[in-house]
Amino acid sequence: MFVLEYKLRGKESQFRAIDEAIRTVQFVRNKCLRYWQDNRGVGQKDIYKHVTALRKEFSFVKDLNSTACQQACERTWTAILKFYNNCKNNIPGKKTGDINAWGFPRRRALGYPKYSKRTRSVEFKKSGWKLNRNAKKITFTDGKNIGELKLIGSRDLYYFQEWQIQRIRIVRRADGYFVQLMLKLDIRDITPQLEPTKKCVAIDVGLKYFYADSNGETIDCPKYYRKSEKRLNKLNRRKSRKFNKGRGLQGAEVNSAHSPSQKQSNNYIKARKKYAKKHLKVSRQREEFAKEKALRLIQSNDLVAYEDLKVKNLVRNKKLAKSINDTAWSLLRKWIEYFGLKYGRLTIAVPPHYTTSDCPSCGKRVKKSLSTRTHVCDCGIPVLDRDYAASLNILKKATQGHWGSWSEQLDLNAWGDRASILVGSNTCQGKLSQ
Repeated sequence: MFVLEYKLRGKESQFRAIDEAIRTVQFVRNKCLRYWQDNRGVGQKDIYKHVTALRKEFSFVKDLNSTACQQACERTWTAILKFYNNCKNNIPGKKTGDINAWGFPRRRALGYPKYSKRTRSVEFKKSGWKLNRNAKKITFTDGKNIGELKLIGSRDLYYFQEWQIQRIRIVRRADGYFVQLMLKLDIRDITPQLEPTKKCVAIDVGLKYFYADSNGETIDCPKYYRKSEKRLNKLNRRKSRKFNKGRGLQGAEVNSAHSPSQKQSNNYIKARKKYAKKHLKVSRQREEFAKEKALRLIQSNDLVAYEDLKVKNLVRNKKLAKSINDTAWSLLRKWIEYFGLKYGRLTIAVPPHYTTSDCPSCGKRVKKSLSTRTHVCDCGIPVLDRDYAASLNILKKATQGHWGSWSEQLDLNAWGDRASILVGSNTCQGKLSQ
């Protein structure tokens, strides 16, 4: 699936209609989840029937396109299936407040479906919209009266066929509304394959450096969040000062103890938007940086190896969680895998065990603390940077079973003419950013 994204330009009344459609999607999803909780053993077809009943009962649900209601049902069923799989695999979750028959708190599996509170998108399938490729406009034809909107973007709408559009998604962000065209298109068919470079590289991500590769090069961490943290805190304080506890968060989210006419002030809404836009800018800077570095690695090498890190487990360290999230290791891996699939390069995720402590020359295990930034071994190997030594071990694991030498004078760029199956490796699939 290939995704094209454009910004929408329209009137304020049209954007309010989009907000109403998004709230309807959230309403349908939560109703479907409630129906599943109240009726034990119901399946996907039963939930679809419940959506049909909701369209007959509520007029604002009927105004929304039927395929958008179906997609809200699919979101619910996807969450339910994920919960079933976690139960099947005995994945534990957090304890709940319910008490079982023995007087102990019940434990739910990880990923138990939750009610949606901040839905930001509505998705249409083959109906409910009409694309005007000449004027670069899109018209939504359901009962929400969204109307015709202008598409702002550099991509030409004529380079794909209209039948290739599988779905249309409207996304609300802090800086506006965007539409995503999801195309049934293989990116390998439209991307010219690169010439072989006969080079391979391994990278070791870290907190001191964004990554250190097996060629001895290092990329410094940009630390976008750390640099913007002072400004973010200032905007957050401004937003907090303008918040009135006795009023609702938004026009429709009003505390039941107060009148629906009591809303937050316009100054609070403006402060909240500034704070959200700053967070959005930081996240975009972080992603664009990871995308750029991943593309350079793929274009310059036939093979890219990296550690198969479980970042979700690493951020449990409270002292390092902010720094790990700021470096965005997962984004770098995602874009390496995507560009590797796009340009026909091989990407390998190797187990991270002992890549930092093993000697890249003799294999002896040298324990190091986090403060030890060099690798020193008794085998006579020169003193190496800790991250550089780890990248050599990663490349050694990734190229086991290949013809060619990896250890000749620590020159890991040798590439054999023949290749066998990589033991313990995995060829990664590409992912699209949404």
